[in-house]
Parts: sequence; structure tokens; C-alpha cells
Amino acid sequence: MTPYRRQRLTVVSFVLGGAAIALTLVLLALEENVNLFYEPARIVNGEAPTGRTIRAGGMVADASVVHDDTGLGVRFVLTDYRGNDFEVYYNGILPGMFRVGQGTLVTGQLDQDRRFQAREVLAKHDENYLPPELHDVLPDTAAGVAGAVEAGQPMVTTARGASANWVAPAPEAKP
Repeated sequence: MTPYRRQRLTVVSFVLGGAAIALTLVLLALEENVNLFYEPARIVNGEAPTGRTIRAGGMVADASVVHDDTGLGVRFVLTDYRGNDFEVYYNGILPGMFRVGQGTLVTGQLDQDRRFQAREVLAKHDENYLPPELHDVLPDTAAGVAGAVEAGQPMVTTARGASANWVAPAPEAKP
């Protein structure tokens, strides 16, 4: 083998070896930060791992929210309305949109007793969300709709339908 080929083979070997080591390190780092999502059925059936950070989601069951008397602790039940329910324990301030019957996503771990210890609770907002800043700007929806229907005025909606009941002002007549 000529010295030029030997040198080229050495450089290519070092580049491929370095790329393999870098890829291995990246994959190991990504594996540690992956939070897999589990539905209530998979948690109840024992498919979710214990002691590993996971995400779970469901609907907050009726009459299941119990606040701790001494602190910020709260426990509630997430369900899929198919008989798969599991209890969540959380210590912290719940999001403002959190309520019974609302979709909720929790991040945390299942302990050895298969109780979900949440580190984070996210509440899904409904599709009719309207920012608080617009409540003062838009007219009262019930009165506005009734008046618009009687006057034959057109209805104005946003792209997401958030203010579907907002009534556009009547066009001014030009002299």
C-alpha cells in the first residue's frame, strides 16, 4: 500500500470513528430526555414503566379533585370515559384552565405503588377561548346577536370561530 493511500485510509477511519462516537452520544442524550405519552388504558393495564418520566393524558373525572388542607397538594382522577381511571398526585398550583371534564396532560412518574406523581399539569383550553383583553372590546354576545338578527346585520367571525357571536356594526348610509 502506498503512503498516500495509507494516510487517506487513516483519515477516513478517524472521521468514521468520530462520527460513530458522536452519533452514539447524541442517541444516548435523546433517550434520556424522551417523555413517552401513555393513555389511561395503558397505565391501568400496567404498560407504563415505573420510575421513569412519562406523559399521560385524559379527562378530569367528575367529583375527583381533592385539595390538601395544609398545602398545595391536590389529587384527581384522569379517565378516558371507558372505565380506565388512574389517580394523579400533584403538589403545586394548578393551571387556570384546569377543571372537571376538561382535557389534561400530566408529566411525572409512576411510583412503585403505581400512583402517578405529577411534576407538571397542563390543561387544554376549550375551542371557544377568547383572550381577556377582548371581553371588554366585544359587545355582550346575547344582546348583540338578538339585535343583529332583528336588524338583519351580518355576523362576523374569526378564523377559529372564537368570536362567532360578535356582530359587525351596520354600514353607514352615504348621502
